[in-house]
Amino acid sequence: MKAKAAELGFVACGVARADAAPQTAARLRQWLAEGRHGDMIWMEERAHHRESPAGLWPEVKSVIALGMSYAPATDPLALAGAGEVGRISVYAQGGDYHDVIKRNLKALARWLVAELPRDYPHDLKVFVDTAPVMEKPLSEAAGLGWQGKHTNLVSRAHGSWLFLGAIYTTLELELAPDTPGQDTCGSCDACQRACPTDAFPAPYRLDARRCISYLTIEHAGPIPEEFRAAIGNRIYGCDDCLAVCPWNKFAAAASANLAFAPRAELAAPALADLLALDDAAFRQVFAGSPIKRIGRDRMVRNAAIAAGNSGAAALIAPLSRLLEDESAVVRDAAGWALTRIKRQLSFETTG
Repeated sequence: MKAKAAELGFVACGVARADAAPQTAARLRQWLAEGRHGDMIWMEERAHHRESPAGLWPEVKSVIALGMSYAPATDPLALAGAGEVGRISVYAQGGDYHDVIKRNLKALARWLVAELPRDYPHDLKVFVDTAPVMEKPLSEAAGLGWQGKHTNLVSRAHGSWLFLGAIYTTLELELAPDTPGQDTCGSCDACQRACPTDAFPAPYRLDARRCISYLTIEHAGPIPEEFRAAIGNRIYGCDDCLAVCPWNKFAAAASANLAFAPRAELAAPALADLLALDDAAFRQVFAGSPIKRIGRDRMVRNAAIAAGNSGAAALIAPLSRLLEDESAVVRDAAGWALTRIKRQLSFETTG
C-alpha cells in the first residue's frame, strides 16, 4: 500500500487504529470552550464528529493517513515587506489541493479494494479537510510526524509542508511497524517567535482569533484594527510559523507535482490589480484555486489592508474608489488604508 501511495504522489503513508488518538476529544472540547475557534461555528456544530473517527462513522476500524508535499522551491518569506504586491500562502499559489488529493485518495482506495479477496466485506470513505476529521492527531498516531509547537504536523523528512488526507475503512488493517510520531521540537521556539500577531498563547496551543490565516480566510467581518498593521502584505494566509521550522531543511521541493506549481498571477499579485476586482474578475482570476472560496469581498478587504501597510501613494486612487463599494467590510478597510497611507506620507514629508 505504501508503494502504491508513493506512486500516486503521497510522500507519507501510515495506518492507525480508529481509536488511536483518544486525547483529541478533550483537547478539542477545551479549545472550543475557550472560544479560540473564533467565527468557525461549524467546529462547534460538528464537534462530536471530530472527537473521534467513530463519532463520524461508527463502523470504522482503521485509518490510513497520507501526506502529500507542497514544499516550495523558493523562500516563502521572500516577499515580506514587498510594498505593492501581496503575499499568498504557498499552499494556495497553485491548483486546488482538495481536488488533487481527493482524486488520488480515491485511486488508492480503488487499488486497496482490488487487492481484497472477492466478496471480502469492506467499506471505505475518503476525506481531505472539508469533513470533520482530525487529520493531524491521526497522522501523528500513524507515524507520519508529530504536531509541532505551531500545532501543524511536522515530518522529519518533509518538514511542515504536508497536505493531509485520510481513508477511513472497516478493514482491520495490519499495522506497519511505524511508531507514533515522536515530538522532537525540543527547546526550539522559532515558530512561536515568528508569529506576527502572537497567536500562540502557549506552545502547542493556537488562538485562531489572532492568527493571520484565520483573519484573512475564515473571518468574514472587519479585521480587528489591532492586527491590521501586523498583517503587512499578507492577503491570503500566513506561512511564517511554518517557514521558520528547522525541520524544513530536509524537505525537498515538491516541483514534481505540477498541480501545486505557483501560478504566475498568484506568486506576487499586484495590490492595485486586486483592489480593482469585481465579482466576475475575482472568479476568473481565482478559478481552480482554493482562494475562490473566500469570495471577492474578503480578498479585496485583505488587499486594502495590505495597501494601507504599503504606504504607497500610487494606491490612493484605487482605494478611494472603494469608499463607495457595496461591501461594508471593503469600505471599512479602504478608509483605514487611506488614513494610514496619508499619515505615513505626511510623516515622511514633515519628518
